[in-house]
Amino acid sequence: MREEAKPRYAILYSAEPPSRDQEERFLQFLRGKYGPDVTLSWEKSDKYPGGFRMAVCTEFYDWSVDGRLRQFREKLKELPGGEVIPLLRDAVQSWTPQALAEEEGTVVTVGDGIAAVSGLSQTRYGEILLFPTDSGGQVRGMAQDLREDAIGCILFDEDGQVSQGGPVRRSGKTAGVPVGDALVGRVVSALGAPLDGKGEIACGEYRPIERPAPGILDRRSVNRPLETGILAIDSMFPIGRGQRELIIGDRQTGKTAIALDTILNQKGKDVICIYVSIGQKSGSVAQLVRNLEERGAMDYTIVVHASASDSAPLQYVAPYAGCAMGEYFMERGRDVLIVYDDLTKHAAAYRSLSLLLGRSPGREAYPGDVFYLHSRLLERSAQLSDAKGGGSMTALPIVETQAGDVAAYIPTNIISITDGQIFLESSLFFAGQRPAVNVGLSVSRVGGDAQTKAMKAAAGAIRLDLAQYREMEVFTQFAGDLDDATRGQLAYGQRLMRLLRQEQYSPLRQHEQVILLTAALNRVFSAVPLEEAGSFAGELLEGFHRERRALCERLDRTGLLSPEDREDIIQTARALAAQAAEERRW
Repeated sequence: MREEAKPRYAILYSAEPPSRDQEERFLQFLRGKYGPDVTLSWEKSDKYPGGFRMAVCTEFYDWSVDGRLRQFREKLKELPGGEVIPLLRDAVQSWTPQALAEEEGTVVTVGDGIAAVSGLSQTRYGEILLFPTDSGGQVRGMAQDLREDAIGCILFDEDGQVSQGGPVRRSGKTAGVPVGDALVGRVVSALGAPLDGKGEIACGEYRPIERPAPGILDRRSVNRPLETGILAIDSMFPIGRGQRELIIGDRQTGKTAIALDTILNQKGKDVICIYVSIGQKSGSVAQLVRNLEERGAMDYTIVVHASASDSAPLQYVAPYAGCAMGEYFMERGRDVLIVYDDLTKHAAAYRSLSLLLGRSPGREAYPGDVFYLHSRLLERSAQLSDAKGGGSMTALPIVETQAGDVAAYIPTNIISITDGQIFLESSLFFAGQRPAVNVGLSVSRVGGDAQTKAMKAAAGAIRLDLAQYREMEVFTQFAGDLDDATRGQLAYGQRLMRLLRQEQYSPLRQHEQVILLTAALNRVFSAVPLEEAGSFAGELLEGFHRERRALCERLDRTGLLSPEDREDIIQTARALAAQAAEERRW
């Protein structure tokens, strides 16, 4: 049996009552759209000068001056590029206001950056909702929780301007950020607004922050290196363009320093770098930006900053916004490096939002979909196929552990998503080993595919040698009498560890890394006192720059280490070591 249509009630708000002729035209329009059972009543309102507003259930027709201006602004946004003045003239002459139905809901509750909204039954997940304020502005929010009776919305602006019982309407758009070349060199918020005081950013494109990751057919294997300039990483845990390599460790163990040095090392390599700060102090980020500016790295870097004082919704969307900015360049054939610092705070912000939205907590109070939170972000980093332009986006997510517990919920989640991890150990850091990379727990699942042939040949068995040294060190630390072979192996391992110590803001070029590794693995440093190993490494590189400049340039240009060049490096290094020993009387 056919269900009878329910009668609809329409209310007309205006300063003056409609005439009989106007009322008949209103009813004719309403019955044509909603059926014959619709009724119309009038209520006096001075809020809509020069027009009226008509509400039908959750839909409304805004024929006031403000409503018609809003329609005209939306029309202008649809204009294509080209000659602006003729297009504007044609748009003004041809435009007529439309009787467009808009949905309007009601704010049920608001607080802690969350608003519960009723009445917007057609709202999509991730859609931007607009909350008009008494001052004439509007607060932006994003639909995050869709239920039968209400919509949970996270607010990007101050929730103090939103009042319970106030109106809210749909925008029809998903959350997005401006993208383009104009962002390079700037510091922006999670929504793309400038934070550096350098004026507005003229971006010609707007991209949603949430997009599907590239499919398998749109990708190709990772086979080009993205050098960090850090000897310990490039030699043992190489990172390829399009890879996702996790940087993990306790607080204050040098995680951000590794990411910063990697950004500095991209100077002159045509790589766009994006640093996403999540929940960091604004002072710390300002210092990081100054360091980048002093070293010329802001010329190819974008900083996206959602500070610790920002709301949880802004901290939640920040990495997705940075990823959307990176995808703009990747899809144009460029190489991108993006750093998420850090995803532990991102997960905490999402946990806060989820609990406020009433979702059920699970392990460590995180909701069950927290894995999807990071997987859909990191999967967007890729090496695109040649058919898609061949661009790449390399992700360096950072995760903070508590007392080295890599088995905690968030670390294990992200380890399972990424292509390897660089684990920084507190005991190594406090012992003076910087960067404090734990050789045993760190890994790159791309491996030698992300190394040049020169680096692969020079690195040799350094990781195995260091693992043997660490094992031998543990077993011999309480032994008093050691044979000469054991002493020699310990001395060799100690000098390798000392060689891997590297000052911050001093990334090494490829030829410098190849020279140091070739010399060290061929025992050139054996005659050098342990306390002099670091200073001698600098002198060794200066000697090669002075006496073997052609060799250095050839290594950087070709990425190859021929047997002749290898022998040349060993002989030159030994000669320089002998010269240093004679001068310093080692």
